[in-house]
Amino acid sequence: MSKNYGPEYVRAIAPYQAGKPISEVAREFGLDEATIVKLASNENPFGVPASAQRAMAAAVAELGRYPDANGFDLKGALAKRYDVPADWITLGNGSNDILEIAAHAFVERGQSIVYSQYSFAVYALATQGVGAQHIVVPAKAHGHDLPAMLAAIRDDTRLVFIANPNNPTGTFIPAAEIEAFVAKVPSHVVVVLDEAYNEFLAAEHQFESAEWVKKYPNLLVSRTFSKAYGLAGLRVGFAIAQPALTDLMNRIRQPFNVNSLAQAAAIAALNDKEFLRQSAANNAAGYQQFVEAFERMGLEYVPSYGNFVLVKVGSDAGAGARVNLSLLKQGVIVRPVGNYGLPEWLRISIGLPQENAVFIAALAKALAE
Repeated sequence: MSKNYGPEYVRAIAPYQAGKPISEVAREFGLDEATIVKLASNENPFGVPASAQRAMAAAVAELGRYPDANGFDLKGALAKRYDVPADWITLGNGSNDILEIAAHAFVERGQSIVYSQYSFAVYALATQGVGAQHIVVPAKAHGHDLPAMLAAIRDDTRLVFIANPNNPTGTFIPAAEIEAFVAKVPSHVVVVLDEAYNEFLAAEHQFESAEWVKKYPNLLVSRTFSKAYGLAGLRVGFAIAQPALTDLMNRIRQPFNVNSLAQAAAIAALNDKEFLRQSAANNAAGYQQFVEAFERMGLEYVPSYGNFVLVKVGSDAGAGARVNLSLLKQGVIVRPVGNYGLPEWLRISIGLPQENAVFIAALAKALAE
């Protein structure tokens, strides 16, 4: 008789499915890697900034030693940037790590976590991973319904996840609405405000949520270097919260979870304002390029505030998979979102102008088939 190892709630987890790598698509469809366009994982199309590359080159000599487990220099740079004490910062192996640490630090098995329909898949995975109860609040116009999420909080709720902008839909919640929500959340419930795409917001939508952390002891702001800063392959994320939260997170955080090269690169990227400006400008232009193409094709899309757009490519449940396969055969990788309950839709990351143009032409061909 075979034995079931581990708790049932772990066995029930469906592993996270990452976007297909270029090498896999090349092998599967017999394509030249150099011709493949990847617009699947919301990466920065400019890649690693030159400033970060120089910082990593300088750090190579010390790779025989363990990284600074406390990330003193990086935490110092972040503390200065966000005007908080260094002990208010927790480093993560990407912001995914921060989300997982938060679930393990604040939630016991059987307690509940609130998150929105159509929000980041890792919220469900983190909830399942600690044996917590899922409270999934129906989305409103593909985004968060904050009044409904507030009403969904129970006595056993310990965590609420909010993504702003939201992945995979790209929706955005104005600052005043989020702060009003946080102010009403019971003090025993930790609010994780996931701002992985914050740097792509236009100036009129920018706000400094780190200032709210000073007012609300149960607020944790999560950020990443994987998107606008171009360091996806290095895995650097961080949380800003008051010490009552960061102390617990650091008790279970893996030692050395951010490696030496990643710490050096992140410090350099954080201070590279010109790279960030160029990335935001390219994103704004690429978004317009996509929107104009979708409107020409008569396709429904969700207005996005991130570096990606969610577009509806058909009316039947097989539409997303069908169009995605056609795009793959043409050497274009995008992200199907059937696992989010959106089988008629595809999520397209914004790339360089020429990459966007290749996708648009391939999409037109796929829709005509």
